[in-house]
Amino acid sequence: MHTLGLYVSIPFCKSKCTYCNFASGVFPASYFDRYIGRLLEDLSAIRTQAPEWDAELPEIIDSLYLGGGTPSLLPSELVVRLFAAIRREFVVLPSAELTIECAPGQLEDTTLSAMVEAGVNRISFGVQSFIDSEAKHTGRLHTREIALRDIDRVRRAGVPHINIDLIAGLPGQTHESWWESLCVLADTGVEHASIYMLEVDEDSRLGREVTSGGLRYYAPQVPSDEAIADMYSEAVELLAAHGLAQYEISNFAREGRESAHNLKYWQRKPYVGLGLDAHSMLRTHFSEALRFATTDELEPFLDSPGWNQPHRLSREEELEEAWFLGLRLNAGVSFRDLRAEFGASAVDSFEPILTDLECDGLITWTGDRVTLTPRGRLVSNEVFEQFLEVPQMANGSRRVA
Repeated sequence: MHTLGLYVSIPFCKSKCTYCNFASGVFPASYFDRYIGRLLEDLSAIRTQAPEWDAELPEIIDSLYLGGGTPSLLPSELVVRLFAAIRREFVVLPSAELTIECAPGQLEDTTLSAMVEAGVNRISFGVQSFIDSEAKHTGRLHTREIALRDIDRVRRAGVPHINIDLIAGLPGQTHESWWESLCVLADTGVEHASIYMLEVDEDSRLGREVTSGGLRYYAPQVPSDEAIADMYSEAVELLAAHGLAQYEISNFAREGRESAHNLKYWQRKPYVGLGLDAHSMLRTHFSEALRFATTDELEPFLDSPGWNQPHRLSREEELEEAWFLGLRLNAGVSFRDLRAEFGASAVDSFEPILTDLECDGLITWTGDRVTLTPRGRLVSNEVFEQFLEVPQMANGSRRVA
């Protein structure tokens, strides 16, 4: 049975976090209804658009993820409208994982009730820190008390599965405060956690301040790269001791509670993204990967239904993706499986890269299986870049980076 993952972007926030580099922001509530109406246009259109691209569109959804932004800001009537439309266009399995991202303190009782009624069975809380000063310095609007109250609240409402996000490297964070946040997370007994290392880049206000040596947004108080790496390693150990095993670079879960939706991304399974800056991957009738996305600017998105021109991946691009997406998972990549999909000659051309990475202590290559080492996970982007530089493929073509 072919199944589909559906991602829905809700880009609205009460405040824009200083570290955020997503296509989201603070917009008047008057945009909400118009935005949902626009989403529903694409939800209906994808059924006719996919054949025009020669793409196969599974009719059965086994995972749905509302991200953002802050989807929990939607009023209850729009939640009801959105889920009703999804169920009209697709068959949602009774066992499907249905996730909504929520910000602590930003979930009305009526919206929570509408989520439960719609079948939502998983909530992901963007806590980021259980230390009130750290949360406040980055623009978060909650306190530890509010976050813990909401976790208990959604449980009592009947939502069985909960994820908590934390970020290592926030301004003013110390090893002691980080350990405290981790311990609070562990004490909640949630079955899933996501641990991210702070990204310092030009796409966020805090990132720009840090790279330019500025003083705003508490930029001078951002921990060093070495300290952030140590915090991440501490998280891996502490969460494992509390039954949350790492299964992907940033994700930890109790046995059997891994995120079904996110696994689709790393395992290159089909998914459709709706909404602002939403990305999709479908397979053509010849099993080629087809990637397409929407604009990341709100007004153009609202005015122009549809997606940007799709990109049909070459075999070289697909093999590269198979390496760097598969290596995100602790289970790693199977040489045997890649050879079966891409041919032995194409896969074997990566052996020199693997040998170098193994010598550098960044991967473990044992028989059929290639995995990142703990050190490799700390510098995963540098590892993945190596898989974009292999020139020789089975057909003798060369890829220019």
